[in-house]
Parts: sequence; C-alpha cells; structure tokens
Amino acid sequence: MALPKTEGGFDAAAYLAWEEAQPERNEYIAGEVFAMVGVRQSHNVATLNIATMLRQALKGSPCRVFIESVKTRIEAADCFFYPDVVVTCDARDRQTPAYVSYPLLLVEVLSDSTAAFDRGVKFAAYRKLESLLEYVLIDVALQRIEVFRRNPENHWVLYEYGPGDSLELASLSLNLDVGELLDDTLEEAPDDRPEDRPQVVDR
Repeated sequence: MALPKTEGGFDAAAYLAWEEAQPERNEYIAGEVFAMVGVRQSHNVATLNIATMLRQALKGSPCRVFIESVKTRIEAADCFFYPDVVVTCDARDRQTPAYVSYPLLLVEVLSDSTAAFDRGVKFAAYRKLESLLEYVLIDVALQRIEVFRRNPENHWVLYEYGPGDSLELASLSLNLDVGELLDDTLEEAPDDRPEDRPQVVDR
C-alpha cells in the first residue's frame, strides 16, 4: 500500500497544483496525500504487456490507453489514483490533460504491499465511477487474472483467468491471450540452500 506523505490541508485543486511539481507520484484520498511505492520488475512487465496489447487492439478507435503516470479522478470519492493501466473512450477526458474522469476499464497489478488496498479502499472508490465497466487485477505471483465486471443490475461479478485462457474484456469487445499477457512475469525464487544462509557465530 502507498505510504502517508502528509495529512490534511489539501483539496483536489491544491493537490493537482502541488503534484505537478513533485518528482515522484502521490495519490490523493479526501485531503490526504500518499506517496507511491516502487514496484518489482515483474509488476512493470505485466503492466507493459497488457498496455501494449490494449494499445494495439484499440488503435484507430476513439479509445486511449494510459500507463502508470496518468491519474484517474473519482470525484464522488474525492480521490485521485494512478492505476497501472487505464482505458477511456470518452471525449471529455481529452479536455483534462492531467487526469481522466470517465474510464471504461482500469487495471491494477497486485503486489504484497498493495493487494489489500487495491481490493479494498481503491476498488470501493472505483465503483463510484459510473463509466467504469471492468476492473482487472493481475496477480503475477499466482499467475492469475481477476476481472470484476459490472452487470446490467449494477452488481460486480468476478471472472477468473489463468494461463491457457482467453481473457475476455467485454467493455471493449476484446479477448486477450493470458499467456502473452503474463509473458516474462515469473520471478525466480532466491536460493535458500543452507550454505547460502547467514551463519550464526557463537561467542
């Protein structure tokens, strides 16, 4: 999860002005600002994989794909987040270069430090976006993808995918190969042989 940067003193306009001058990304939740933490290589690869696949599939359409550094505004929750990938097909988002407000699809790549936040506080805020139809969570460690899809009754239904599956993104009428999406995201486990462990020296 992101770490608290400061407490209070910000409204959304003040945050946007302040954030423009910051060397690192910071998210905003109802007056509080949270510094973003670094990510593992596998996280970055997964983000790049799905963003590239979406960009290629949507080329020539009104939809635009953004990666990591474009904020999403959730006005109803008084939040600004940096999703790993965001897709918007709404012309109104071209009028706000610093952020999007009408995403159709949001993607987060999970890590140990962010999983609870992405599933909890962040998803609760994202659900307030009337434009949002699908929320995708990529679990690199488990090689699994979860898609929360809004149905016509405004309920969110979970669909799970793994290697060998075709990932359905109904919001964009697309199917993506899960194997390609997860390509090169498996991390090698560090050696845990006894001879490699630090040795305790008795004194």
